[in-house]
Amino acid sequence: MSNDSNASARAVVELAASDLLGPGVVHCPNPRMPLWSTHPKVFIDVATTGEGRCPYCGTVYRLKAGEKAHSGH
Repeated sequence: MSNDSNASARAVVELAASDLLGPGVVHCPNPRMPLWSTHPKVFIDVATTGEGRCPYCGTVYRLKAGEKAHSGH
């Protein structure tokens, strides 16, 4: 396994609808990321399209197949 920065840029995190916070968002970095790779916390909208990408590290957050996000409105 490589330690280059491109490895994290290609990371995909599959989520259940229950993993979403508030209005259908997740935050990055997520708790499973190593401490050395942290960046400022950002909230990423996953509910609108079923997928979102972190502008810092490129990690893609995607709803698992068959999961539906429930909007807070």
